[in-house]
Amino acid sequence: MTTRQRILITGASSGLGAGMARRFADQGRALGLAARRVEKLDELADQIRPAAARVEVEALDVTDLASVPTVFGQLADRLGGLDRVIVNAGLGKGAPLGTGNAAANIETVQTNLVGALAQAEAALEIFRAQNAGHLVLISSISGVRGMPRAQAAYSASKAGLTALGQGLQAEFANSPITVTVVAPGYIETDINRGVKTSLMVDTDKGVDAMVTAIEAEKDWAPVPGWPWTPIAAALKYLPASVTRRMI
Repeated sequence: MTTRQRILITGASSGLGAGMARRFADQGRALGLAARRVEKLDELADQIRPAAARVEVEALDVTDLASVPTVFGQLADRLGGLDRVIVNAGLGKGAPLGTGNAAANIETVQTNLVGALAQAEAALEIFRAQNAGHLVLISSISGVRGMPRAQAAYSASKAGLTALGQGLQAEFANSPITVTVVAPGYIETDINRGVKTSLMVDTDKGVDAMVTAIEAEKDWAPVPGWPWTPIAAALKYLPASVTRRMI
């Protein structure tokens, strides 16, 4: 398998995005990093430049839909093209529907699904022109089965993102363009802060599992594989009377 040398990562200023940037930099890749918090991006870039082949940064709010193709194009130009785009920018706000917090739920869907769609559009325009590329969509185990209460909108946004990836996989099957959907379980990040579960893994272990899955370029990758591959299967296929007790 050809090594993807030029990688764009959104939501790269912290958490899983920053962790992936560090791993790929350590492997000598060229990176385009985008996020809202430019000062955090600049700090990260300074830390990883000694190891990376190249690091370029750009401010990006993925809900500013018109700016997404512009930023992707700028980073692609500076890197001389893109071999992989990791759609990672995400939001974990949420509240039970009908409790007066609609804005948080709407913002979550706008970021995680509409913003991701805009990123996929921009990435695939570049990949179609190159006739090559690897699109990675960072979804979630929460997108396998609808979640209740404060997780409802987040779960719906990730289910939509997974469905988008599946559609693209069908479209680009047997082509030079590859699409991977990564579904993290509980990994220690700001989004999961406060969640109490024995299934939580630390950020480093979670990032390592994500990078391994991305490099394998599988269609669908729950991470870490254990225990999330069997859990995802259970959530998908077991009857609601059982899964309601799991979620």
